[in-house]
Parts: sequence; structure tokens; C-alpha cells
Amino acid sequence: MFSTDTKYLSSEHLQGFQKYKYSSIDTNPLGQYVMHPFWNWLIEYFPRWIAPNLLTFVGFLFIVKSFFLLCYFDYYFYASSNQHAEWPSIPSWVFALIAANIFISYTLDGIDGKQARRTQTSGPLGELFDHGLDSWTTVFIPIFLYSIFGRSDFSLPPRRLYFVCWNVFFNFYITHVEKYNTGTLYLPWSYDMSMLASVAMFGVTSLLTHNIWKSIIFKNYSLCQILELAFYVTSCIFNVPVVVYNLYTASVTKKGKNLGLWEGSRPLIPLMLFLALSVLWLDYSPTNIIERDPRAFCLLSGNIFSNICCRLIIAQMSNTRCEIFNWMLFPFSIIILVSILVPSLELFLLYVMLMFSITYHIHYGTCVIKQMCNHFDIMCFRIHSKC
Repeated sequence: MFSTDTKYLSSEHLQGFQKYKYSSIDTNPLGQYVMHPFWNWLIEYFPRWIAPNLLTFVGFLFIVKSFFLLCYFDYYFYASSNQHAEWPSIPSWVFALIAANIFISYTLDGIDGKQARRTQTSGPLGELFDHGLDSWTTVFIPIFLYSIFGRSDFSLPPRRLYFVCWNVFFNFYITHVEKYNTGTLYLPWSYDMSMLASVAMFGVTSLLTHNIWKSIIFKNYSLCQILELAFYVTSCIFNVPVVVYNLYTASVTKKGKNLGLWEGSRPLIPLMLFLALSVLWLDYSPTNIIERDPRAFCLLSGNIFSNICCRLIIAQMSNTRCEIFNWMLFPFSIIILVSILVPSLELFLLYVMLMFSITYHIHYGTCVIKQMCNHFDIMCFRIHSKC
């Protein structure tokens, strides 16, 4: 069932990848004037034999390491809650290590493309690998930040954490919907700012403990609640309007793919269907599953989202039609139905679906990478002698 010879890419996909040319626009002053000069300096210290994809993957592993570290010290998000003294606080060195891990991951993600150009190994595999892992990372950062606040009076209930995750999903996804329509990736400002802000928050927490964030800032609103609002305001004011404007401009100037309203909106269908199913489970969960294990529920959603997003990235890079239904939503729907009908199985079924989603998504990514490596006669984590 999980053979690495599974062909997820069609001949049309592979032919489209052969014609692909990367196009992006980055207007973020933080990236242009601070981070890129730093990365240009840093990349000179990396040996040329290091494959760019290896940098990308190692950076992702630093995020995964942080996730497991927080699972060990704060699985249920009670460690930073003053209302649950029975749970020991997260050690300060853990917060410091996570700050370092995020910064290292962010840095490696910033220099992998520079290493590719430096070693003349740029290609569609590198971009797909990079953005695919980025789509998976979207679920981890909100989960990390939630451990700073914990489940307390100054924080958010798990249900609201879940929708913060969805806000991150949506903003990441529409950037690639934009590229699906225009052919150009407009790099969002929010990425650099959110990564550096996360590093700063974990660094401050390591020095001053999680209690530094336990305060009312305005009327009855805590800092965590204000940050939650800032996530949505930033999306509504900066991200969504910019995407809509770029789509409109490309349509008017005929510089985009001119797909039309239906074809251009097609990538949103699997995402909206996934959101509808998720809300259905939340609303009709007989055992309040999001409260029982918010970490597992959010991670499951991140796995499915990443798979949906990866398929969109493949479609937009290969200039093929985006899929309208993601296969993983079928077992997801079955799990929801059985959970509602048999409440005693709900938590168990959540774990079953979680493990299945991780296994399937890793299998999907592995097979896609193998197909592309075979097609282009390259290696993913080593620089081919032909390059």
C-alpha cells in the first residue's frame, strides 16, 4: 500500500515541471534590508557540496524537534497556566532552545535558495520541497506560541487556538492560489515578521518566565487575546486585500493565466470543504474533542492542510489543473461520522486518523520527490556530479 514506487505525478505534471520558471516578487523591507544581507553574508561560510534541499530539511527538523520537546514538557498546554499548579512549568532552557531552533530553521529556509543558485542546482524540486515543508510548518508555530500562554484566564480556549491555526493556513494558502492564477509568487510580509516575533517571544519567556505575558492590556483583554486579534486584523488588512489586488491587476493587464472566476477559484474548494468538515466535527463532537487533546487535533489538521497545499503547489508549478477534492478528506469524513455515532471511540479515532495522516503525507512527499529525482536525473540531498 505504501510502496515508494507509487506514481502521484502524471506525465502532464512532469512535462509541466520541465517548462517551469520561478517568478517571485519580494517587497518586504525587513527581508530586503535586514535578512537578505545577513543571509548573503552567512551563505559564504557554507561548503558548496551541501545540497540546498538538505539545508531545507534540516531546518524543518529543528521545528519538529521543538514540537516533540514541548510535547514532553507541556502536552496538554497546562504548564504555563497558573490555574493548574499540578503541572510543572516549562524550564527556561526549553524556551531558549526553541527560540534558537526557530531562528536556525528560519535562517536555513532563507539560505537554501541562495545555496541553490550558488551551486547552480536551482530547479522545480527545490522550490516544491521548500514550500511543501513550509506548508507543514504553518501548524507548528501557533502550537508553539500557545505553550507560552497555556490554558489560563489570560489565554485562549483550545477552540480559538484552532482557528488561529486556520488563519495561518488560509494566509499561506491564498498566496499559492495567487501564484496559481498569476504565475508569480508575491512573498508575504507576514512570514518574516511572524518568525522573528516568535523567536523574540520565546527568548523573552526564557529570561522572564511565562508570567511576563499574564496581564490585561486594554479593558478586559489580555495580551494573548490582543495578539489573536492582531492575527486576524493583519490578514484582513494586509494579506487578503493585497492578494485580491494582485489577482485583479493580473486579470486586467492580461499578465496572469486568465483562468476565469471558476477555474481561478477552483483551488479554494478542497480547502473550504476541509474547513467545513473540521467545524462540523468541532460543533458536533460528543466528547468535546478539541478540549480533550488540542495538540493532536491541530496537528491532524496541519497534516491534511499541508497535503492539500502541496497538491496546489504542484498544480501551479506544473501549470496543470488543480484537484477539486483531496483524497484524505474521505477517511477524515468517515472518522467524523463514526465519532459522532460512537462517542466512546472519538479520541481513539482521532489518534488513528492522526497517525494515518502523518504516514500518508510522508509517503506522498517521498514518492513525489522520488519521481522528480528520477525524471530530472538528480538526487534530493546530494549534488549530482552532472550539476
